[in-house]
Amino acid sequence: MNAPLRAQKASQTLMIVDCDIHPIQRSAKDLYPYLSKAWQEHIESFGAHVRQGMTEQIMWPRMMASGQRADAYPPQGGPPGSDYDLMKRQHLDPNGVEFGMLVALSKGGMEERNQPFARALSSAVNDWQLHDWVERDARLRAGIVVTGEDPEHAVAEIEKRAGDRRFAQVIISPRSSEPIGRRRYWPIFAAAERAGLPIGLHPAAVPGGNPSSGAGWPTYYMQEHHTFTTGSQAAAVSLVMEGVFEQFPKLRIAMIESGFSWAPALGWRMDRIWERMRKETPHIKRPPSEYMREHFWFATQPMEEPENPQDIIQMFDWIGWDHIMFSTDYPHWDFDDPRQVIKVRLTDEQREKIFRANAKALYQLS
Repeated sequence: MNAPLRAQKASQTLMIVDCDIHPIQRSAKDLYPYLSKAWQEHIESFGAHVRQGMTEQIMWPRMMASGQRADAYPPQGGPPGSDYDLMKRQHLDPNGVEFGMLVALSKGGMEERNQPFARALSSAVNDWQLHDWVERDARLRAGIVVTGEDPEHAVAEIEKRAGDRRFAQVIISPRSSEPIGRRRYWPIFAAAERAGLPIGLHPAAVPGGNPSSGAGWPTYYMQEHHTFTTGSQAAAVSLVMEGVFEQFPKLRIAMIESGFSWAPALGWRMDRIWERMRKETPHIKRPPSEYMREHFWFATQPMEEPENPQDIIQMFDWIGWDHIMFSTDYPHWDFDDPRQVIKVRLTDEQREKIFRANAKALYQLS
Protein backbone atom coordinates (compact mmCIF):
# COMPACT_ATOMS: atom_id res chain seq x y z
CA MET A 1 0.00 0.00 0.00
CA ASN A 2 2.67 2.49 -0.96
CA ALA A 3 1.79 3.70 -4.45
CA PRO A 4 -1.34 5.11 -6.14
CA LEU A 5 -3.13 3.10 -8.78
CA ARG A 6 -1.36 3.40 -12.11
CA ALA A 7 -3.21 3.36 -15.39
CA GLN A 8 -1.96 1.25 -18.27
CA LYS A 9 0.38 3.99 -19.47
CA ALA A 10 3.21 4.22 -17.00
CA SER A 11 3.27 8.02 -17.22
CA GLN A 12 -0.32 8.33 -15.99
CA THR A 13 -1.54 8.13 -12.43
CA LEU A 14 -5.26 7.56 -11.91
CA MET A 15 -6.80 9.06 -8.82
CA ILE A 16 -9.65 7.09 -7.26
CA VAL A 17 -12.94 7.64 -5.47
CA ASP A 18 -13.32 5.18 -2.61
CA CYS A 19 -17.02 4.58 -1.99
CA ASP A 20 -16.70 2.76 1.34
CA ILE A 21 -14.47 4.04 4.15
CA HIS A 22 -15.44 3.30 7.74
CA PRO A 23 -14.55 5.86 10.39
CA ILE A 24 -15.17 4.82 13.98
CA GLN A 25 -15.06 6.50 17.37
CA ARG A 26 -12.24 5.68 19.77
CA SER A 27 -15.02 5.38 22.33
CA ALA A 28 -18.51 6.73 22.83
CA LYS A 29 -16.91 9.77 24.47
CA ASP A 30 -15.92 11.02 21.01
CA LEU A 31 -19.61 11.84 20.56
CA TYR A 32 -19.98 13.70 23.86
CA PRO A 33 -19.29 17.15 22.34
CA TYR A 34 -22.37 16.62 20.17
CA LEU A 35 -24.67 15.09 22.82
CA SER A 36 -26.53 16.73 25.67
CA LYS A 37 -25.41 16.06 29.23
CA ALA A 38 -28.51 13.91 29.73
CA TRP A 39 -27.58 11.59 26.87
CA GLN A 40 -23.97 11.41 28.02
CA GLU A 41 -25.24 10.23 31.40
CA HIS A 42 -27.56 7.77 29.66
CA ILE A 43 -24.57 6.21 27.90
CA GLU A 44 -22.66 5.95 31.16
CA SER A 45 -25.59 4.44 33.06
CA PHE A 46 -27.44 2.31 30.52
CA GLY A 47 -25.56 2.11 27.22
CA ALA A 48 -27.13 0.82 24.03
CA HIS A 49 -30.20 -1.33 23.56
CA VAL A 50 -29.84 -2.64 20.03
CA ARG A 51 -32.29 -4.87 18.22
CA GLN A 52 -30.83 -8.16 19.42
CA GLY A 53 -30.14 -9.93 22.67
CA MET A 54 -26.41 -9.16 22.85
CA THR A 55 -25.49 -5.49 22.89
CA GLU A 56 -21.79 -5.29 22.11
CA GLN A 57 -21.43 -7.87 19.35
CA ILE A 58 -23.39 -9.43 16.54
CA MET A 59 -25.08 -12.61 17.67
CA TRP A 60 -22.94 -15.66 17.05
CA PRO A 61 -21.09 -16.26 14.77
CA ARG A 62 -18.73 -13.33 14.40
CA MET A 63 -15.09 -12.73 13.62
CA MET A 64 -12.66 -11.45 16.23
CA ALA A 65 -11.71 -7.76 16.44
CA SER A 66 -14.88 -6.69 14.58
CA GLY A 67 -13.33 -7.57 11.23
CA GLN A 68 -10.54 -5.00 11.35
CA ARG A 69 -7.16 -5.14 9.65
CA ALA A 70 -4.39 -6.03 12.05
CA ASP A 71 -2.10 -3.35 10.60
CA ALA A 72 -4.67 -0.55 11.00
CA TYR A 73 -4.56 -0.17 14.78
CA PRO A 74 -3.37 3.34 15.71
CA PRO A 75 -0.04 3.31 17.58
CA GLN A 76 -1.48 5.47 20.36
CA GLY A 77 -4.43 3.12 20.87
CA GLY A 78 -8.02 2.91 19.70
CA PRO A 79 -9.71 0.76 17.04
CA PRO A 80 -8.85 0.82 13.32
CA GLY A 81 -10.62 3.67 11.58
CA SER A 82 -10.46 5.95 14.62
CA ASP A 83 -7.28 7.84 13.71
CA TYR A 84 -7.37 10.27 10.79
CA ASP A 85 -3.59 10.64 10.57
CA LEU A 86 -3.11 6.88 10.21
CA MET A 87 -5.89 6.64 7.62
CA LYS A 88 -4.28 9.45 5.66
CA ARG A 89 -0.84 7.86 5.85
CA GLN A 90 -2.00 4.28 5.23
CA HIS A 91 -4.76 4.74 2.69
CA LEU A 92 -5.77 8.19 1.47
CA ASP A 93 -2.35 9.40 0.34
CA PRO A 94 -0.60 6.24 -0.94
CA ASN A 95 -3.67 4.99 -2.82
CA GLY A 96 -4.36 8.27 -4.57
CA VAL A 97 -7.81 8.86 -3.05
CA GLU A 98 -9.35 11.94 -4.67
CA PHE A 99 -12.60 11.56 -2.72
CA GLY A 100 -13.49 9.18 0.08
CA MET A 101 -17.07 8.40 1.06
CA LEU A 102 -17.44 7.91 4.81
CA VAL A 103 -19.88 5.23 5.97
CA ALA A 104 -20.18 5.59 9.74
CA LEU A 105 -21.80 2.45 11.11
CA SER A 106 -20.73 2.58 14.75
CA LYS A 107 -22.95 4.16 17.43
CA GLY A 108 -25.06 5.96 14.86
CA GLY A 109 -28.47 4.98 16.16
CA MET A 110 -29.40 2.70 13.24
CA GLU A 111 -29.59 -0.32 15.55
CA GLU A 112 -30.93 1.36 18.71
CA ARG A 113 -34.31 0.33 20.17
CA ASN A 114 -34.63 3.49 22.28
CA GLN A 115 -35.78 5.87 19.56
CA PRO A 116 -35.20 9.19 21.38
CA PHE A 117 -31.66 7.99 22.08
CA ALA A 118 -31.29 6.85 18.47
CA ARG A 119 -32.28 10.31 17.28
CA ALA A 120 -29.64 11.93 19.45
CA LEU A 121 -27.00 9.45 18.30
CA SER A 122 -27.66 9.88 14.59
CA SER A 123 -27.43 13.66 14.84
CA ALA A 124 -24.27 13.41 16.96
CA VAL A 125 -22.60 10.99 14.54
CA ASN A 126 -23.34 13.31 11.64
CA ASP A 127 -21.81 16.27 13.49
CA TRP A 128 -18.85 14.08 14.48
CA GLN A 129 -18.22 13.10 10.86
CA LEU A 130 -18.07 16.75 9.86
CA HIS A 131 -15.96 18.12 12.69
CA ASP A 132 -13.59 15.19 13.26
CA TRP A 133 -13.13 14.05 9.66
CA VAL A 134 -14.47 16.14 6.79
CA GLU A 135 -13.24 19.47 8.14
CA ARG A 136 -9.77 17.94 8.45
CA ASP A 137 -9.61 16.68 4.87
CA ALA A 138 -11.46 18.16 1.91
CA ARG A 139 -11.28 14.80 0.12
CA LEU A 140 -13.73 13.21 2.54
CA ARG A 141 -17.52 13.29 2.27
CA ALA A 142 -19.92 12.25 5.01
CA GLY A 143 -23.05 10.13 4.70
CA ILE A 144 -26.17 11.24 6.58
CA VAL A 145 -26.76 8.50 9.14
CA VAL A 146 -30.47 8.24 9.92
CA THR A 147 -32.71 6.19 12.18
CA GLY A 148 -34.36 3.97 9.60
CA GLU A 149 -36.98 2.66 12.03
CA ASP A 150 -38.03 6.23 12.87
CA PRO A 151 -38.80 7.75 9.47
CA GLU A 152 -40.13 10.99 10.94
CA HIS A 153 -36.79 11.82 12.52
CA ALA A 154 -34.88 10.44 9.53
CA VAL A 155 -36.68 12.96 7.33
CA ALA A 156 -35.88 15.76 9.77
CA GLU A 157 -32.20 14.80 9.80
CA ILE A 158 -32.05 14.65 5.99
CA GLU A 159 -33.71 18.05 5.72
CA LYS A 160 -31.33 19.46 8.32
CA ARG A 161 -28.29 18.37 6.27
CA ALA A 162 -29.71 18.89 2.76
CA GLY A 163 -27.77 21.46 0.81
CA ASP A 164 -24.56 20.86 2.76
CA ARG A 165 -22.24 19.53 0.05
CA ARG A 166 -20.08 17.86 2.69
CA PHE A 167 -22.81 15.19 2.85
CA ALA A 168 -23.01 13.05 -0.28
CA GLN A 169 -25.69 10.46 0.51
CA VAL A 170 -28.15 9.10 3.06
CA ILE A 171 -26.98 5.94 4.85
CA ILE A 172 -29.51 3.29 5.89
CA SER A 173 -29.21 -0.44 6.41
CA PRO A 174 -31.02 -3.05 4.30
CA ARG A 175 -31.17 -5.09 7.53
CA SER A 176 -34.36 -3.32 8.54
CA SER A 177 -37.14 -4.61 10.76
CA GLU A 178 -39.38 -5.02 7.71
CA PRO A 179 -38.55 -5.29 3.99
CA ILE A 180 -37.02 -1.95 3.08
CA GLY A 181 -39.46 -1.21 0.26
CA ARG A 182 -42.47 -1.09 2.61
CA ARG A 183 -44.44 2.15 2.67
CA ARG A 184 -43.41 2.92 6.25
CA TYR A 185 -39.93 3.74 4.88
CA TRP A 186 -41.15 5.81 1.94
CA PRO A 187 -40.83 9.19 3.73
CA ILE A 188 -37.06 8.56 3.87
CA PHE A 189 -36.94 7.94 0.13
CA ALA A 190 -39.06 11.01 -0.54
CA ALA A 191 -36.75 13.20 1.54
CA ALA A 192 -33.64 11.83 -0.17
CA GLU A 193 -35.17 12.40 -3.59
CA ARG A 194 -36.14 15.99 -2.69
CA ALA A 195 -32.61 16.64 -1.48
CA GLY A 196 -31.10 15.11 -4.61
CA LEU A 197 -29.14 12.63 -2.50
CA PRO A 198 -28.60 8.93 -3.24
CA ILE A 199 -29.49 6.32 -0.64
CA GLY A 200 -26.42 4.34 0.41
CA LEU A 201 -27.59 0.87 1.42
CA HIS A 202 -24.89 -0.65 3.62
CA PRO A 203 -25.60 -3.59 5.96
CA ALA A 204 -25.42 -2.56 9.59
CA ALA A 205 -23.82 -4.84 12.13
CA VAL A 206 -27.09 -5.89 13.75
CA PRO A 207 -29.50 -7.53 11.28
CA GLY A 208 -32.66 -5.70 12.27
CA GLY A 209 -33.44 -8.03 15.14
CA ASN A 210 -33.97 -10.84 12.64
CA PRO A 211 -31.61 -13.76 11.93
CA SER A 212 -29.21 -12.79 9.17
CA SER A 213 -30.17 -15.82 7.09
CA GLY A 214 -33.65 -16.82 6.06
CA ALA A 215 -33.58 -19.83 8.38
CA GLY A 216 -32.04 -18.82 11.68
CA TRP A 217 -28.52 -17.89 12.69
CA PRO A 218 -25.57 -19.17 10.62
CA THR A 219 -23.13 -21.68 12.04
CA TYR A 220 -19.91 -20.08 10.80
CA TYR A 221 -18.60 -16.59 10.22
CA MET A 222 -18.09 -17.38 6.53
CA GLN A 223 -21.85 -17.85 6.29
CA GLU A 224 -22.49 -14.62 8.16
CA HIS A 225 -20.15 -12.76 5.81
CA HIS A 226 -22.19 -13.99 2.84
CA THR A 227 -25.46 -12.65 4.30
CA PHE A 228 -24.43 -9.12 3.35
CA THR A 229 -25.08 -10.19 -0.23
CA THR A 230 -28.31 -12.10 0.31
CA GLY A 231 -29.72 -9.35 2.51
CA SER A 232 -29.02 -6.77 -0.17
CA GLN A 233 -30.66 -8.96 -2.80
CA ALA A 234 -33.79 -9.08 -0.65
CA ALA A 235 -33.66 -5.30 -0.32
CA ALA A 236 -33.38 -4.86 -4.08
CA VAL A 237 -36.39 -7.13 -4.69
CA SER A 238 -38.41 -5.26 -2.08
CA LEU A 239 -37.57 -1.83 -3.50
CA VAL A 240 -38.53 -2.89 -7.01
CA MET A 241 -41.62 -4.98 -6.26
CA GLU A 242 -43.10 -2.59 -3.70
CA GLY A 243 -43.11 0.14 -6.37
CA VAL A 244 -40.58 2.48 -4.78
CA PHE A 245 -39.14 3.61 -8.11
CA GLU A 246 -42.54 4.27 -9.67
CA GLN A 247 -43.29 6.51 -6.70
CA PHE A 248 -39.81 8.09 -6.63
CA PRO A 249 -38.52 8.06 -10.22
CA LYS A 250 -35.42 10.14 -9.44
CA LEU A 251 -34.29 8.04 -6.48
CA ARG A 252 -30.83 6.49 -6.79
CA ILE A 253 -29.52 3.59 -4.70
CA ALA A 254 -25.86 2.78 -4.02
CA MET A 255 -25.43 -0.84 -2.95
CA ILE A 256 -22.35 -0.85 -0.72
CA GLU A 257 -20.39 -3.91 0.48
CA SER A 258 -22.78 -6.34 -1.14
CA GLY A 259 -20.92 -7.42 -4.25
CA PHE A 260 -22.52 -7.12 -7.66
CA SER A 261 -22.36 -10.36 -9.67
CA TRP A 262 -25.80 -11.35 -8.40
CA ALA A 263 -27.55 -8.30 -9.86
CA PRO A 264 -28.03 -9.41 -13.49
CA ALA A 265 -29.39 -12.85 -12.60
CA LEU A 266 -31.71 -11.34 -10.00
CA GLY A 267 -33.08 -8.96 -12.61
CA TRP A 268 -33.66 -11.79 -15.07
CA ARG A 269 -35.44 -13.88 -12.44
CA MET A 270 -37.71 -11.00 -11.43
CA ASP A 271 -38.52 -10.33 -15.09
CA ARG A 272 -39.55 -13.94 -15.61
CA ILE A 273 -41.91 -13.91 -12.64
CA TRP A 274 -43.27 -10.47 -13.48
CA GLU A 275 -44.13 -11.53 -17.03
CA ARG A 276 -46.35 -14.30 -15.63
CA MET A 277 -47.78 -12.61 -12.55
CA ARG A 278 -47.84 -8.90 -13.31
CA LYS A 279 -51.52 -8.64 -12.36
CA GLU A 280 -50.48 -9.03 -8.73
CA THR A 281 -48.34 -5.89 -8.96
CA PRO A 282 -50.09 -3.49 -11.35
CA HIS A 283 -47.96 -0.68 -9.92
CA ILE A 284 -44.89 -2.18 -11.63
CA LYS A 285 -45.04 -0.65 -15.09
CA ARG A 286 -41.81 -1.99 -16.56
CA PRO A 287 -39.71 -5.16 -16.35
CA PRO A 288 -37.98 -5.22 -12.95
CA SER A 289 -34.53 -5.44 -14.52
CA GLU A 290 -35.09 -2.01 -16.06
CA TYR A 291 -35.57 -0.47 -12.62
CA MET A 292 -32.39 -2.17 -11.46
CA ARG A 293 -30.34 -0.89 -14.39
CA GLU A 294 -31.69 2.62 -13.97
CA HIS A 295 -31.74 3.11 -10.20
CA PHE A 296 -28.94 0.96 -8.72
CA TRP A 297 -25.21 1.56 -8.53
CA PHE A 298 -22.88 -1.08 -7.11
CA ALA A 299 -19.72 -0.60 -5.06
CA THR A 300 -17.19 -3.27 -5.96
CA GLN A 301 -16.01 -4.50 -2.55
CA PRO A 302 -15.91 -7.38 -1.85
CA MET A 303 -14.75 -7.85 -5.42
CA GLU A 304 -15.90 -10.96 -7.25
CA GLU A 305 -13.00 -13.23 -8.25
CA PRO A 306 -14.20 -15.75 -10.88
CA GLU A 307 -11.93 -18.61 -11.87
CA ASN A 308 -11.69 -17.06 -15.32
CA PRO A 309 -10.84 -13.39 -14.65
CA GLN A 310 -12.32 -12.39 -18.01
CA ASP A 311 -15.77 -13.27 -16.68
CA ILE A 312 -15.70 -10.04 -14.70
CA ILE A 313 -15.93 -8.11 -17.98
CA GLN A 314 -19.17 -9.92 -18.82
CA MET A 315 -20.58 -9.01 -15.40
CA PHE A 316 -19.74 -5.34 -15.95
CA ASP A 317 -21.36 -5.50 -19.40
CA TRP A 318 -24.57 -6.91 -17.94
CA ILE A 319 -24.80 -4.36 -15.13
CA GLY A 320 -23.61 -1.40 -17.19
CA TRP A 321 -20.18 0.21 -17.04
CA ASP A 322 -21.71 3.46 -15.76
CA HIS A 323 -23.09 1.80 -12.62
CA ILE A 324 -19.99 0.18 -11.09
CA MET A 325 -18.00 2.12 -8.47
CA PHE A 326 -14.76 1.18 -6.75
CA SER A 327 -14.63 0.73 -2.97
CA THR A 328 -12.06 -0.60 -0.49
CA ASP A 329 -13.95 -1.15 2.80
CA TYR A 330 -10.98 0.34 4.68
CA PRO A 331 -10.02 -0.54 7.44
CA HIS A 332 -11.61 -4.01 7.39
CA TRP A 333 -9.78 -7.28 6.83
CA ASP A 334 -11.30 -7.84 3.37
CA PHE A 335 -10.01 -4.47 2.12
CA ASP A 336 -9.65 -4.35 -1.68
CA ASP A 337 -6.33 -2.88 -2.84
CA PRO A 338 -7.01 -0.63 -5.85
CA ARG A 339 -3.77 -1.72 -7.52
CA GLN A 340 -4.69 -5.40 -7.49
CA VAL A 341 -8.45 -5.68 -7.24
CA ILE A 342 -9.29 -6.14 -10.94
CA LYS A 343 -7.27 -8.94 -12.49
CA VAL A 344 -8.06 -8.20 -16.13
CA ARG A 345 -6.88 -5.47 -18.46
CA LEU A 346 -9.33 -2.58 -18.77
CA THR A 347 -9.37 0.20 -21.30
CA ASP A 348 -8.50 3.65 -20.00
CA GLU A 349 -12.17 4.64 -20.34
CA GLN A 350 -13.40 1.59 -18.42
CA ARG A 351 -10.88 2.11 -15.65
CA GLU A 352 -11.73 5.79 -15.36
CA LYS A 353 -15.43 5.00 -15.03
CA ILE A 354 -15.07 2.35 -12.34
CA PHE A 355 -12.39 3.98 -10.23
CA ARG A 356 -13.50 7.58 -10.50
CA ALA A 357 -16.07 8.97 -12.92
CA ASN A 358 -19.15 6.93 -11.97
CA ALA A 359 -18.91 7.85 -8.30
CA LYS A 360 -18.22 11.50 -9.09
CA ALA A 361 -21.37 11.59 -11.21
CA LEU A 362 -23.58 9.78 -8.69
CA TYR A 363 -22.39 11.80 -5.69
CA GLN A 364 -21.98 15.09 -7.60
CA LEU A 365 -18.37 15.43 -6.51
CA SER A 366 -16.25 18.33 -7.66
